[in-house]
Formats: sequence, C-alpha cells, structure tokens
Amino acid sequence: MMMTTGQFRLAAITAVTTAGLSCCCFAQAAAGSDASAFAAVDQWKTAVLAGDAAGLSSLYSTNPAIQVAIGKDASDATGETSFWVGLKARKIDLQINKRTSPQPGMQVVVFQTEVQSGSETLYLTVAQAWQQQGESWRLVVIKHTTPTHLQQPPNADKNIYPDNVDARKEIKEAEEQAAKDHKRVLLVFGANWCYDCHVLDLAFHRADFASTMAGYDVVHIDIGTDGKKNADLAKQFQVPLEKGVPALAVIESDGKLVVSQKNGEFENARAMTPQALLVFLNKWKPEAR
Repeated sequence: MMMTTGQFRLAAITAVTTAGLSCCCFAQAAAGSDASAFAAVDQWKTAVLAGDAAGLSSLYSTNPAIQVAIGKDASDATGETSFWVGLKARKIDLQINKRTSPQPGMQVVVFQTEVQSGSETLYLTVAQAWQQQGESWRLVVIKHTTPTHLQQPPNADKNIYPDNVDARKEIKEAEEQAAKDHKRVLLVFGANWCYDCHVLDLAFHRADFASTMAGYDVVHIDIGTDGKKNADLAKQFQVPLEKGVPALAVIESDGKLVVSQKNGEFENARAMTPQALLVFLNKWKPEAR
C-alpha cells in the first residue's frame, strides 16, 4: 500500500527523532553500522559551500512540505536556507554518525559538521530525512542544533569517570607527579551521564589547548549516578555540586586549594567558547620557571 502524504510525514518525523534528536542535546546519536556516503547529502553540502540559496531550496520537498527545527525552535524552508547561507561557510567537514532507511524511498542521515565560518569554527549536529521523489531525493524533515564553538561528542559512551576508581588515591598520585613536574592538579568533578562533561573532555584534548594543559595533571572525580558520590571531596575543595557539573578546582602539588568554581561556570560547557575555557585554565596554571 502506498503511504499517504500524512503517513510519510509522520514516518519521517518519527525516523529523525529515533535517529537521535529527541533528547535535549541533539549530538547524542549513536553511530550506525552503515556510515556510507549519501549523494544527496553531498549535493546539500555543495550548495551550502557555494552559498547557493536556489540550490538549497531545490532540495526541499514541497509535497509533503518540508518541516524544519533549529535547536528547539520550529522554522521553515526560508529560514533553513537563510541559516546556512548566512554562515558563509568556507569549509565543511562532515562525519556521518548514522544512516538508516526506515521506509522504502526514505533515507535518514545524522551527521556532525565542522564549519569554517569567517574566522570562526562552528560545530553542528544535523538530522535529515530524505524522500525519493521521482528520480530525485528531497528533504522532508530537517532538525539540527544551533552552532556551538566547541566540538560536541557523537555520544556519551567514553568512560571518563570509571566507577571503581579511588578518587583520593588518584589525587594523591597526581599531587606526587605534579610536584616532580612543577605542575598543578586540575580536579574535574562530573559523571559519565553528564553530556557537558564529555564536551569539556573533548576541549581538553584540542591541539590549541596542549600548551595550557601541559601545566596540569588532571583527575576526574566521579559524582555517581545520584550526584552524591565523593561529596566529601567536593566539600573539601569547596566545589558546590548542586550548582552543576562539570565543576573544576585547581590545587597545588601539596593539596592546597588554589581556586574552585562556585557558580557552575562550566555546567553548560556545550555553549562555551574555547577562549572562555582558556581564560580560566591559563589564569590558574603554574607560572613558568
């Protein structure tokens, strides 16, 4: 039985949501087994790089009419075209996280983009549902994040905070190593379930952070599933966990507290800029000998 326009629209919206954009942070789509390229996405990318509004519009379905969401806000074909053309992208690196075909004649693609826009590097996660219409593919549903200045991880699977680690022992070992290397210790309170903790971890591994991070030995302190694990350490280092995580404290190699965050400054790490992170890290790293 051929699907009606309404049925296809519902299937497309459901497919995009299932692909990973139903949660508060769109970037948590799981990588699919089929991460092959899809020619229609290449057409879309070419049009974006060219700032080709007409070319982008030609990829949008009119029957059914395309549905668009940017962040948490509904948009439309005109708004979607203006969004991408307005970025004036000079370069786009695209990584497909998931590609599925939930219905005959439908392709759903979830991908992350790194966009060079002027002097800025922006990151977005995009989910697109495509319908085959005659010999062409047309976009019927698009959802994507608003641009961020920090790379967003494709998922929260990395085990940054192992639950079987003795945090006090790790701090002691880090202090001993920091004393030898003339470093300070950076305590990062968080949990694997905390998406912003994964964003911050990615930022720490940026190439342009290397010289700054070289001044620290980093210890990740797990707050557990209930947010109360290692609460004694949070109290000792004056980190109010109720303000949110990730939360940071910097200590000397002898354990003396240098500074701690009091107001959840990094709690929304996904919305921060690299420059804002570096201001904090550079301010409190040890002085060069």
